[in-house]
Amino acid sequence: MKSVSSQFNFPTQEANEKETSSSGTCEWDFNLSTIVSSRGGSTGGAVSNTIGVIEFDPSNAVVATGGIARKIRVYNFNSLLPSDRFCQANLLDHVTACAYTLCTPAKLSSLRWRPGSDGRVLCSGDYDGVVTEYDLETRLPVFERDEHGGRRVWSVDYSHSDPVLGASGSDDGTLQMWDPRCDGGECVASVQPSEARNPVCCVEFDPFGGALVAVGCADRRAYGYDMRKMVDPVLVFDGHRKTVTYVRFIDGCSVVTAGTDGCLKLWDTEDSREIRTYKGHTNNRSFVGLSVWRNGELIGCGSEDNRVYVYDKRWGEPIWLHGFGAVGEGSSGGCDEELGFVSSVCWRQVGEEQCTLIAGGSDGDLQVFSGRRKPLMLDY
Repeated sequence: MKSVSSQFNFPTQEANEKETSSSGTCEWDFNLSTIVSSRGGSTGGAVSNTIGVIEFDPSNAVVATGGIARKIRVYNFNSLLPSDRFCQANLLDHVTACAYTLCTPAKLSSLRWRPGSDGRVLCSGDYDGVVTEYDLETRLPVFERDEHGGRRVWSVDYSHSDPVLGASGSDDGTLQMWDPRCDGGECVASVQPSEARNPVCCVEFDPFGGALVAVGCADRRAYGYDMRKMVDPVLVFDGHRKTVTYVRFIDGCSVVTAGTDGCLKLWDTEDSREIRTYKGHTNNRSFVGLSVWRNGELIGCGSEDNRVYVYDKRWGEPIWLHGFGAVGEGSSGGCDEELGFVSSVCWRQVGEEQCTLIAGGSDGDLQVFSGRRKPLMLDY
């Protein structure tokens, strides 16, 4: 597995089951809707296909992916859905499913749509330490920021305030906040969360309009900063035993973090209190993705056992999981030595009774899952 995951290993401070519901409390039925395979390419299943990030646009009608292949692939979401809702699963390949592709100069670790651009501007963070905005109508770069000293940018995000501000976290140990309206992105604030200058692996602004920006670091902690006064953190989330790879706001008063200690944790943003720990997936060395569906309070993540996992915010064990296939093989089974890992996940932020989760793997495959809330069973 080392050769497969080496491109998306976390920075350190120092499959045979196909589908399972882990508890009787699961209120959802999930089904595999579509597989978009990379097997048609010359590298079928090689590490160079690893999908590191999946993002829906603000309208939830367009999906973009990026990763090791130095490409941004853009898909119309409807084209990924089966034309016949009674078919077992829609089988596609990237060439036919993808609306268009943008080639990038470096491997990508992060993507984010710029608010207020009507889905026209997509931002990337890359392995060369550069933040780039692309105009998807002209399919050309329109903004570039190279202020992390050539050190890998792990994460980019935008504020939900006016004016919009951008933020990037990097291997250089800094979180930088910048103004995308200025050439080169004038730096508004820069902080170094850890004294040892450990890498900043993730950054997310409060999507509910608050002033908090959350940061995850390789020093095993996550931090919350007030974006109006970026000096010292106003919150410190201390509980992971290894690198914090992701942080996501799940509602207006709590965040979820992921760590390479194999845990997800839910935190109160009022007092930094740990509310719950989620265990079941495997994560010891790689970025495996983290996404929350806020309408249903569900949490999705990948895993180094080549499965995608779903947790309910209320319970610490997974409510559902699904196995990807072995690298270079079909969508089920395969020997452990050949297993890749699920490297990225993203929920579609629409609906309440139905949901959609897209997951990407180290083999370059995308899998689309549809969920439906089970009918309420009444006892008489």
